[in-house]
Amino acid sequence: MKLNELKLSNPYLDLPAECHDRVTPSPLVKPHLIHANKDVAKLLDIDEEELQTEDFVKLINGEFTAEGSDTFAMCYAGHQFGHFVPRLGDGRAINIGTVNGLHMQLKGAGETKYSRSGDGRAVLRSSIREYLMSEAMHGLGIETTRALALIGSHHKVYRETWETGAIVLRVSPSWVRFGTFEYFAHKKRYAELEALADYAIAESYPHLMDEANKYLLFFTEVVGKTARLMAEWQAVGFQHGVMNTDNMSIHGLTIDYGPYAFLDDYDFENICNHTDQGGRYSFGNQPNIGHWNLQALMVALSPLVNSEKLEKVLDHYPRLYTQRYLYLMGEKLGLKNVTQEKDLDLFKHLLGMLQGLTVDYTVFFRTLSHYDGDRTALLKLGLYHKPMNDWLDSYDERLQEDAWSTKERQASMLKTNPKYVLKNYMLQEAIDAAQESDFKLVDDLFTIAQDPYSEHPEFERWAGVTPDVFKNEKLSCSS
Repeated sequence: MKLNELKLSNPYLDLPAECHDRVTPSPLVKPHLIHANKDVAKLLDIDEEELQTEDFVKLINGEFTAEGSDTFAMCYAGHQFGHFVPRLGDGRAINIGTVNGLHMQLKGAGETKYSRSGDGRAVLRSSIREYLMSEAMHGLGIETTRALALIGSHHKVYRETWETGAIVLRVSPSWVRFGTFEYFAHKKRYAELEALADYAIAESYPHLMDEANKYLLFFTEVVGKTARLMAEWQAVGFQHGVMNTDNMSIHGLTIDYGPYAFLDDYDFENICNHTDQGGRYSFGNQPNIGHWNLQALMVALSPLVNSEKLEKVLDHYPRLYTQRYLYLMGEKLGLKNVTQEKDLDLFKHLLGMLQGLTVDYTVFFRTLSHYDGDRTALLKLGLYHKPMNDWLDSYDERLQEDAWSTKERQASMLKTNPKYVLKNYMLQEAIDAAQESDFKLVDDLFTIAQDPYSEHPEFERWAGVTPDVFKNEKLSCSS
């Protein structure tokens, strides 16, 4: 489909007026295309040839108006670092319309009603980070928003210093957040709350639309999806950094990539956001925060559903999280028939060993994927050999319980343990080059992001341990 054939719908605008605010994008000065995602273009039925046209850059820059487009920002509230803020909203994101069930949104296209003291812009560094990481999470098989394209510009934007503005056109099957429900519940706008719940069910859980207890079942689905997402983050070593309720998706997606990080050396207490002084969103606390945020959503939904019924649903979260996490860790270790009773001590022993030896999380599991009884490569990962040997003794004993060959186990583990994750030092190198108008590293990291389990010998330098000088750095919310 050509861009001039693109036809958009705006289902969110059917909700009551207070749910959104119409706004016109503000184009950047001298925009230029940095990267386009061919796979996302296919999802939107946009011809690949269109991605290199002037109109495509204008689409990302908010200058090309497709048929049916009606641009708006969404209203929501949220608990930020545990403190309720009654009105937030899309401060630098503008929705332009929906195609094939995917809602397109321009991030960095100018001020909205919800920008507060901000300028509604996104800078090049943060835009590169979101563009690449959303695709990396998709490549890892973790539910996430994605992005169609990234443009840069000569537009000056001030943060701690002057930088250039950029826009990411990101797509999602839903942009509804926990905080969207909190906004209307807090204002006691129960008609809007119910309309929003009906919209979210139709959008994300259409199989529930005709159920008599659809709101309770809706919450049940969100609890399950959130537990699953938290387990996937923990298993792969991903930190979100800002798990406010306005950054939590009712669709179970990873959204709003700011000061995120993949673990370098394993550290249960690692904090990747320097604003998070108390460690609320530390790596190890993410599952607990998932539960806390669901409690906030439960309170917001209580005008629609009996609170006791909601609480009984939420009580299942720890079990759902633990089951999924144990399953994923079993896959990472190449184990069959994992159970909490049998394998929990092995997993705890493993994580304690990694913490004590300060071993790179991703490199350890990829190295373990090649394990055939020879411990040499694994022992090289830590300064002291005894803790690793002690754990490997337990691991060898556990492997004997499973009836499959070393080759079969290795093949399974290599499909589960990525060789590459986009660590922050890699992204920073790409950002530094991009700020000098060199986008080759953006291209390279995008290739890795889409296929993180393959060998990619040309990118071998990205597969090693993070250099000490870059390990576990903290980032800002504008990152």
